[in-house]
Amino acid sequence: MGVWYFFSPLFLEHDTGNHPENPERLRVINREIEKLIPVEQWIEPADATIDQIAAIHDREYIQDVEKACALGADALDIDTPICPKSYAAALRAAGAACNAVEAVLAGKTKHAFCAVRPPGHHAEQAIGMGFCLFNNVAIAARYAQSLGANKIAIVDWDVHHGNGTQHSFERDPSVLFISIHHWGIYPGTGHDHEIGKEEGTGYSLNYPLPAYSGDSTYLTLFEHSLIPQIKKFHPDLILISAGFDAHESDPLGGMKVTDDGFAAMTKMLVDAADETCGGKIVSLLEGGYNLNTLGATVARHVKELM
Repeated sequence: MGVWYFFSPLFLEHDTGNHPENPERLRVINREIEKLIPVEQWIEPADATIDQIAAIHDREYIQDVEKACALGADALDIDTPICPKSYAAALRAAGAACNAVEAVLAGKTKHAFCAVRPPGHHAEQAIGMGFCLFNNVAIAARYAQSLGANKIAIVDWDVHHGNGTQHSFERDPSVLFISIHHWGIYPGTGHDHEIGKEEGTGYSLNYPLPAYSGDSTYLTLFEHSLIPQIKKFHPDLILISAGFDAHESDPLGGMKVTDDGFAAMTKMLVDAADETCGGKIVSLLEGGYNLNTLGATVARHVKELM
């Protein structure tokens, strides 16, 4: 069954100008993925429905994003550029997440990777931020639950804390959210005392790390804490917010994770999924901004999923 690779040319039309999160990110990734998965096997996703997105975001906010793009606004905030095609790209990015979840839960493939733009994990219920419009991984989790996957584990290894995802589920014990990130940078959330609220207490786990943490630190935490927590939770599906900006060469991350480190983290999650949820994993692209290395790094991740 291999890995199903979800991509749409529409993602390249989310024109962010001279911004780190730009279309060239997907072009360099695609050039490397072509060596692993023939282009004719790539999957063009459908758009997410408004109901699927509204499981996470306020309908008024969804309408506001649509209007801002239609009116030609150039940004939602200082960090989040948009263009007339951004709303359409965001619908399809969320749709890729939902299509991938549906394929994996139906047993058509064990693993899927969604090469999407715009990314999602910073998007809150009623506000886009940090390059993100709709929270793709959170939308995927809720859609998976609507299809009968009761317990979802989300692992976010983007160098920035996934504030939007955490806030989507911080009161929900059916979703285990785990984030390992550079402490003290944007968005300033994700302290280790943020463990969820009310019935969700204990189901948000944050691992804030100092600058220049590398493979040894990440893999030790995976082996001795993250993976045991996932196995204890015993999810029906694992979702990955796969940001690659903790890479040693990334201009924004300030961390020292190598391609080998990302591959090893992927393998640990594959093994955990095999043990807990029949191998079911959907991985979604978040950050990663060094165009000279991003393609090869993502390809190592996808190859490990294969």
